[in-house]
Parts: sequence; structure tokens; C-alpha cells
Amino acid sequence: MTTPTIEPLWTVQEVSTYLRVPQSTLYQWRYLGTGPRASRVGRHLRYDPADVRAWLADQAA
Repeated sequence: MTTPTIEPLWTVQEVSTYLRVPQSTLYQWRYLGTGPRASRVGRHLRYDPADVRAWLADQAA
């Protein structure tokens, strides 16, 4: 039996690098409700990599 590997959550900087957009764009998308889904972990904003990839795939459609 194999144990599932959980991918670590991404920071704003990591998502910014992955999408090649400025961090300020991610904050603006979050404010407008148009960007990838993010969650607060304490006072930090984190993104599930699967959500970011799914959002990106939806944008291409």
C-alpha cells in the first residue's frame, strides 16, 4: 500500500513565479474574485497547486 504524497501549499511568490505575473496582480485577482482560489493559513496566504493548475486550465478553455 502506498501513501499519497501531499504537495506543499504555494506562497504568493511561488504562484507569481509559476504564472509569471507580478504578486500585485495575484492580490488584485483575489480582491476581484477572479484569480485562483487561495486560503489563509494564519496570516499567510497560500495556494493549493492543484487549484492553481485547474484555474489555469479553465482560463485556456
